[in-house]
Amino acid sequence: MNLHEYQGKQILSSFGVRIQRGIVAQNPTEAVAAAKKLTEETGTGWHVIKAQIHAGGRGKGGGVKLAKNLQEVESLAGQIIGMDLITPQTPPEGKKVNQVLIAEDVYYPGDSEPEEYYMSVLLNRATGRNMIMYSTEGGMDIETVAEETPHLIFTEEIDPATGILPFQARKVAFNLGLSGAAFKEMVKFVTALYTAYAKSDSSLFEINPVLKTSDDKIMAVDAKVTLDDNALYRHKDYMEMRDEREENPTEVEAKKSGLNYVDLDGNVGCMVNGAGLAMATMDLIKQAGGEPANFLDVGGTADAKRVEEAFRLILKDDNVEAILVNIFGGIVRCDRVAQGIVDAYKNMGDEIKVPIIVRLQGTNADIAKELIDSSGLNVESAVEFKEAADKVQKVLS
Repeated sequence: MNLHEYQGKQILSSFGVRIQRGIVAQNPTEAVAAAKKLTEETGTGWHVIKAQIHAGGRGKGGGVKLAKNLQEVESLAGQIIGMDLITPQTPPEGKKVNQVLIAEDVYYPGDSEPEEYYMSVLLNRATGRNMIMYSTEGGMDIETVAEETPHLIFTEEIDPATGILPFQARKVAFNLGLSGAAFKEMVKFVTALYTAYAKSDSSLFEINPVLKTSDDKIMAVDAKVTLDDNALYRHKDYMEMRDEREENPTEVEAKKSGLNYVDLDGNVGCMVNGAGLAMATMDLIKQAGGEPANFLDVGGTADAKRVEEAFRLILKDDNVEAILVNIFGGIVRCDRVAQGIVDAYKNMGDEIKVPIIVRLQGTNADIAKELIDSSGLNVESAVEFKEAADKVQKVLS
């Protein structure tokens, strides 16, 4: 589950990570009130207006602005709220901005120049360990840094049995070229950041930039946080942070129906039981000359109601030209699935305007094939993988 910047900062702050303070606002009036409150609490004279969407690169798209007085706070908040913000990480049409974060200005003058760093905590799947990735090149795309100057990216793997150790936090501060008070601040920052990542059951914490202020404080100026959905039952308060406005509406509907669905860009809808078989089915579609339009795992209870819900989800995509149903009947009997498909098809009537290819293997597969073939519906049965691929290829040609 992705979070907004202000929500990610709330989690960071709860674990002792210093953050750029801010208040979220839904309209220009709230933005002005937030700016006044920040001035009272922090003494900041200027304010940063930040669009809150689930995407990076907001500044490049015009979603981050600096306001030097309250009139500019109101004006800029009015411009950003309601806009369709387009960044490299949004769909081509962009994402609508529903709220902004009014943040304090932390680039104030002092004894030294502010410096920006990049830092993230994530799982290294190759080693099965959490990893801190960091760089002196903060404030810019880490992908560009990795491509052009890979020697400026450092990593530190954390043993899950011990957690982050003091020497590892000191190593990070040393590699970033820090000394004195800033060095000590960074050691505390890194330790608290890793603790926040581990105890919140997150899959990603990305802070870009981590700022060393002109008076040697270390703080998170941004926060991109992704929580592990499978661990949300342990964090009821985090579940309330979900913003469904930022998510694909079809995927939200699927989740409410208990279906595992991911929207893709292809032309062949998939309905499968089991994640492994679903991945193999997507490969099958590509080999047949098509492109999968979705990942959809209906699970082990593919009854008529569940099949009908799955069909409706798939058919919400106007690009779908055919549907491939690929079910292995182990726990669930193939004949029950076949009857579910026939019943769902009849219930939906004219809603189904594309051909359906059904491959059922396993318990009572022969009975299932007979049910499909004798249904009189625009549904074709298949037994082997290659046969299913050939039928997909035929309907697309």
